[in-house]
Amino acid sequence: MWAVPRSAARPNRPPSPDPRRTPPFNAAAARRLRSALGMGADHIAHTLRVSYGLPHVTPDLVLGWERGLAAPTGTELTALAGVLWCSPGELIGRPRTLREHRIARGLAPEDVARAVGHEIHAYLRMEETGQWRGSERQATALAGVLSLSLADFITVTGREARLAELLRSAATTRWQAYVRPVSKIAPLDRRLLEGVLQRLHRDYQGHMAATLSWGGGSGDAGDAGRDFLDRVVEHFWAAVDDR
Repeated sequence: MWAVPRSAARPNRPPSPDPRRTPPFNAAAARRLRSALGMGADHIAHTLRVSYGLPHVTPDLVLGWERGLAAPTGTELTALAGVLWCSPGELIGRPRTLREHRIARGLAPEDVARAVGHEIHAYLRMEETGQWRGSERQATALAGVLSLSLADFITVTGREARLAELLRSAATTRWQAYVRPVSKIAPLDRRLLEGVLQRLHRDYQGHMAATLSWGGGSGDAGDAGRDFLDRVVEHFWAAVDDR
């Protein structure tokens, strides 16, 4: 289904937007794009108020965004992208949730719901819960419309925690027993998956042995092992990319 991927005044804004509706904001990119266009914060704020119907936006708010004191909501970010002549995705940090991926693609919820064959209320519910509910065909459509890699799809559909649990077990016990369970979450070629799980197991066990051989105490080894396991999903996708 997938190819292997790989100090400013306090901002003046409406009260407490729902943080779940605020995408991760790339403040440095916004600042760089504004500078390249030769625009001041007052120009940005004026355009957002007049052309995009956001009367609460002030120069202080724009500067707050750029200094990391606040983050624009999805609506504000989309409008800001219009002013800066860029795509919303260029102003977003790495998307993690279904909503963030949709905003990064500049799509309305209705667009995605229609593309995957879901009622809008059902799709919005999935954005709220982070739990995907759909058939294989709908999953393929979701991956297509949002340009999701397999890693992204597993994350946005709420299955990364289960994948991490399986990978930790594979690294610390008998990896062969986890090929099938992992493949149900990450449907990769079996031989590729076997090689990746074997590598995780070897790297973890080798790292632990090396730490002990350097004369570190068991606490040192334990810390190193916990760090490896905390990042096991990252190690997994790195190993997939290397094969």
